[in-house]
Amino acid sequence: MPVREVVLSAPGWPPGLAGRRVAVVNWRDPWHRSAGGAEAYAWEIGRRLAEQGAEVTFVTARDEGQTRADRVDGIDIVRIGGVFTVYPRVLAWLARRRFDAVIDCQNGIPFFTPWVVPRRVPVVCVMHHVHDAQFGVHFPGWMARAGRFLEGPVARHVYRNRVCAAVSPSTVAAMRDRLGWTGPIHVVPNGGDPPVPAPAPPSEQPSLVCVGRLVAHKRVERIIEAAAALRAEWPGLVLHIVGRGPEEDRLRRTAADLGDTVRFHGFVGAHEKARLVASSWLHLSASQGEGWGLSVLEAAALGVPTVAYDVDGLRDAVRDGRTGRLVRHGESLETVAGAMLKDVAARRAEIAAECRAWSSRFGWDESTRRMARLLTLTDVGDGEAYVVRYRTAATERAVVVECTTPERIRAAGLGEILEIRAAGPQEVLLGEPC
Repeated sequence: MPVREVVLSAPGWPPGLAGRRVAVVNWRDPWHRSAGGAEAYAWEIGRRLAEQGAEVTFVTARDEGQTRADRVDGIDIVRIGGVFTVYPRVLAWLARRRFDAVIDCQNGIPFFTPWVVPRRVPVVCVMHHVHDAQFGVHFPGWMARAGRFLEGPVARHVYRNRVCAAVSPSTVAAMRDRLGWTGPIHVVPNGGDPPVPAPAPPSEQPSLVCVGRLVAHKRVERIIEAAAALRAEWPGLVLHIVGRGPEEDRLRRTAADLGDTVRFHGFVGAHEKARLVASSWLHLSASQGEGWGLSVLEAAALGVPTVAYDVDGLRDAVRDGRTGRLVRHGESLETVAGAMLKDVAARRAEIAAECRAWSSRFGWDESTRRMARLLTLTDVGDGEAYVVRYRTAATERAVVVECTTPERIRAAGLGEILEIRAAGPQEVLLGEPC
């Protein structure tokens, strides 16, 4: 295929990674007190690029108590600036150095690295989800309007000739519809660790778990309210809340009258988090929107289904009716969660097997291979994603190709073209025809 088009299912690593200097710029690192899924994504991608021989530098903000420089997993870490000052300071730092490629992570707004790196240097803008509505939740009106302006008109102009990597098909749709994004967008999904034996059996009593940062747009109070409503039908029900954040005190006050029904665990280590999730019947998310929902995949790997709202990202991560349920317009979280609890009680083993099978379709190695192919592009194409079925003298094959057109596919010399059709969201997400 022409270099500007990306075959998602292409095997192996692209050549030329060894010795390639790659800057990963992200708002936080995984050890920041407010780190979440976006930090896990940037780090896991960077770590695997380093394993392939790339010279990776992770440039980020400096949290209280953190050192200015560090080296972990073969990655050099540079910490400069705070919540807002990190943006201009990273640009100034980057302008004085030479890199062969840049991964520019947009957490609300990007770093606008095309302003300071040469045009010949590939820049991949990573978009987790569109933040337009969330700016109004976290900031005063004037700042929210400034955030939307930077996220929308300014960013789409700066990156119009650069590659963008979205973590899910619904993020692609939101970028097109809500940001008016016109440049090429490829899907590079979150990965996941291979399914492992659950560190704890499901509890005998019905239990719920919510994992994530305790911030306003996660709407954890809705999960507390759902747990309170479900107690009448499910005596002894317990809700475990795993995570920390600025909303914790308010949420504790909300749950004060529920006694031991709601248990706050704060930040816990990986093993303890896995134990709490694996012992629960159901994982809940009330977020108003995600890029993907890494906690959904982590729960599925332990055989635990998720109930979440039918919003960006979460509608991709949850296979409705198979690995959980989506709360649609007009439905309540407690009603859908109650129905899912009954499903788990009746067919726990079947649902757990579905969850594990779904989570096994995603891996950080494959996600990093997709990102690596984008970092080596020398020509940026545009277009849609297609499933192409073709035949050569030796074999018949079907692949998913992004950012192309039927005309370019026919001109690529693949062999006898048997079928060209638009790829569905799940096919783009998985990188293979379904």
